Amino acid sequence: MGTLDRMPVHHDRIGRTPDRVKDRPTWLISRAYARSTALLAEGFETHGDGLRGHHYRLLAALEQWGPTSQADLGRATGIDRSDVTGALTELEARGLVDRKVDPAHKRRNVVTLTPAGADALRRLDGVLDDIQTAVLAPLTAAQRRQLLDLLARIAGADRDADVIE
Repeated sequence: MGTLDRMPVHHDRIGRTPDRVKDRPTWLISRAYARSTALLAEGFETHGDGLRGHHYRLLAALEQWGPTSQADLGRATGIDRSDVTGALTELEARGLVDRKVDPAHKRRNVVTLTPAGADALRRLDGVLDDIQTAVLAPLTAAQRRQLLDLLARIAGADRDADVIE
């Protein structure tokens, strides 16, 4: 039996955060991410009819940018190529997207959003709107706008640094 196995467990300390950690941005961002991810998973599980966040991203990209290759779709949405293939197979089986071989490039599939896919996307917009409201519920409207601005700045910091250099 190791030393840790013999140490008493203080149940009143479970779930607490050490003082050295609790105010660090990386910790707070990771906790906010965990909360938002849990709300997102729960929302899609309850109201997504079997669709998930990655399906939503693919449908949204197709709606915004039009028909595109699977590879470009993966790059644009940040979804791994093998995961894109599986997700598109699921979406195609539901009639939400259509895949056809690109006549100009036989090894490339072009993906198109179907009318049913556009309807599903609009329905999922409502699900996502509710999730966003839940994520930001502790904040006032002004705090929500400020948080979104700050997060966008943090998320784009690497890209902005590339532009400055």
